[in-house]
Amino acid sequence: MVIIRLARGGNRNRPYFYIVATDSHSRRDSNFIEKLGFYNPIAPESVESFRLNSERFDYWLSVGAQVSPRVKSLVKKHKKAS
Repeated sequence: MVIIRLARGGNRNRPYFYIVATDSHSRRDSNFIEKLGFYNPIAPESVESFRLNSERFDYWLSVGAQVSPRVKSLVKKHKKAS
């Protein structure tokens, strides 16, 4: 099963997350199928903190991918703000 979830990047105490489509059995930061966007929780106001390729996100949902609760809340929050 394919799941859309966060994969952690960045340095210690400076997290940076990629939104990825991956196999549900793979580890958090291991190989993924496709990178869909990013989320930077500590970005300053002047810098973009969230980006999502909505066409590819919708494609993965249409083929049956599941979305993690954290990604679901991020997408909902940023769609509301737009």
